[in-house]
Formats: sequence, C-alpha cells, structure tokens
Amino acid sequence: MAIGSKKKTPSAQFTIADLAIEFDVTHRAIRFYEDQGLLSPERVGKNSQVRMYSNSDRTRLRLVLRGKRLGFSLAEIKEILDINLYNKPGGSVLQLERFIGTLSKHREALEQQMEDLSDQLNELASHEVQCKKLLAVKKAG
Repeated sequence: MAIGSKKKTPSAQFTIADLAIEFDVTHRAIRFYEDQGLLSPERVGKNSQVRMYSNSDRTRLRLVLRGKRLGFSLAEIKEILDINLYNKPGGSVLQLERFIGTLSKHREALEQQMEDLSDQLNELASHEVQCKKLLAVKKAG
C-alpha cells in the first residue's frame, strides 16, 4: 500500500445467527421482521440463500425490539422507522405529527394501566386487611 493511501474497510456485516445471539431472539423472529419490511438484508452465496445484515439492519432490529417493549405494533414501528430521518432531516410534517399522535396514544394507555393497577393494589390491600381482622377474630374466639 502506498504512503498516504487509505485502505477501504468493508462495512460491518452480520449473519442471522450473529443478530439472534446478540439480541436474544430467534432466527424465525428476524426472518419475520424481514417479511414485514422492517429489515432488508443483502442476499449472498449460492442461490442467494445467505442473509447478510448491515449496521443499519442491526440498528433497525434494536429499534424494533425497543418499540415492541414499549408496546408499539409492528405497523407502528415500521411507520416510525420509515420516517427516515437520515435522508429527510426531520421527516415530513405529516410523519412527525403521526409519530407524536402514536406516542401520545401509548402514553395515555400506559397512564390508564398505571391507574388501573393502582386501583387493583388498593383493593387487594383492603381485602388483605379485612382477612387479617377476620383471622385475628377466629384465632381469639
């Protein structure tokens, strides 16, 4: 290599097994996300049967899994990922408004679940107190 020339480094590529191990998901789940248009690996090898995932696919998989943990549907996750902030800084106004609406709906749903859980905990605590009183009366009597 000549002085001052730069060696090209290929972009990182990952097999389906690499991603499955890293993110603790099945190969089937990763293929399903591909079928849903969430990932788009390069096909290589004989008959293009080997999937090679890029850093972009790896990042998208991380975001898909995070979205699922937050309760988003795959359709919502795809819509969010397709905003594509890298090619269109800020995304379109419509996309961002939809994203804000989706976030708002999920926040409201989670707040309602928290309220429901709090009500259930209070009810359980009340029943527990009543049962302890009854038990104390029965043991005394």
